[in-house]
Amino acid sequence: MSRRVSARKRRSREDFPLREQLKIEEGVFENRTMMFIGKLFTRKVVSRMRFIIGKGKEADVYLAEPGDKVKHGKVALKIFRLETSSFSNRMDYMVGDPRFNGIRNSITEIVGAWCKKEFGNLKIAKEAGVSAPAPYSFAGNVLAVEFLGEGDEPARALKDVGTGNPDATLDSILDDIRSLYRNNLVHSDISEYNILMKGDMPYLIDFGQAVAATHPKAGDFLRRDVTNILGYFSKVYGIDRDLEGEIARIVRG
Repeated sequence: MSRRVSARKRRSREDFPLREQLKIEEGVFENRTMMFIGKLFTRKVVSRMRFIIGKGKEADVYLAEPGDKVKHGKVALKIFRLETSSFSNRMDYMVGDPRFNGIRNSITEIVGAWCKKEFGNLKIAKEAGVSAPAPYSFAGNVLAVEFLGEGDEPARALKDVGTGNPDATLDSILDDIRSLYRNNLVHSDISEYNILMKGDMPYLIDFGQAVAATHPKAGDFLRRDVTNILGYFSKVYGIDRDLEGEIARIVRG
């Protein structure tokens, strides 16, 4: 006679596809992260995990196949680390942001709020017409966004591939910075490392640290963004733009 599996031991509908899809990753994701990824399966945002496509100081990015809720293209899952997180170094972007009000001194809560913040910032960016990955969903420390690339090959950073039309690329980046500012947002971490090139089009990524234009340090962050990108294009392509003039164009429209 066959034995019934108790409800306590039976694998959940969320757990089953993850364990099947992530056999080679067994032990990499701790239980909370597995649970949050499972929620994205249940929401039909993703249907299958593929492989890692990027590693950073605070997060890893995985390629995933879309679920029924995603109309086209693949999905990139940005999974923020919980155990080895360096979010204590990000307080400048949290203090003064009402989205972090009431967050206890818990890395799980801080990372969860940061993930939610990046999702919200990406929504603002897309509504502003900025070239950035579309946000699909988030759960805990896992953020699902539009995959930028061709086939399974992710788009590469500006620092690695450069651009064949530097003047147009720089203009596009500065236009996006201005569009963000007009919609009350400052990216706060723009550089050749946080810009992906999809064909000839630059896409801004990594919006977790973006702050409202009313943030106490927004002016400093905006100046740093413009200084960084002008410095890169001056050094690599010999394009010299007036820093104060570009900042004034962004702020005054």
